[in-house]
Amino acid sequence: MFNDGKTEIAMDLGLEAIRALKARGAVWDCDIELVRRGVLAGRPVTREEADALFEVERANIEKCQGWTCFLVEAITDHIVWESRPTGVVTDEQAEWLLDHVDRAASLNGLAALVNVLAEAPKVPLWLVSAARARAARGWPGVAEALQEAAASAA
Repeated sequence: MFNDGKTEIAMDLGLEAIRALKARGAVWDCDIELVRRGVLAGRPVTREEADALFEVERANIEKCQGWTCFLVEAITDHIVWESRPTGVVTDEQAEWLLDHVDRAASLNGLAALVNVLAEAPKVPLWLVSAARARAARGWPGVAEALQEAAASAA
């Protein structure tokens, strides 16, 4: 898909920038803006970059409030909108996502999974059941988020 030298350099810089977040030990709002606008700059997130985003999520480091939104958007765009056919989550993509969500075992990972389900017009039926099962596992923050959502809806 991308074969010009400039795009390859940009993809390398994107991967390096994401990995640098983990290496530094913190993710701040300015980091997210740098990655979003300066490095990714509207181009698709690669599989390697999506893998690296989940590596940051799994890392026991400080993450700003904006991290959740950035992770969810980047993963959803990667799986739902930037892959072909657009809007269709394949079994392979669903398995990749579940693997990363399981390894992260976090509210943010679950949020990415739920957002993919919400935005994708077509997903494997088994993925909905798998998402429900993950929500029931009691990962840190999930129960609190569900209670907050229920209170907001009431």
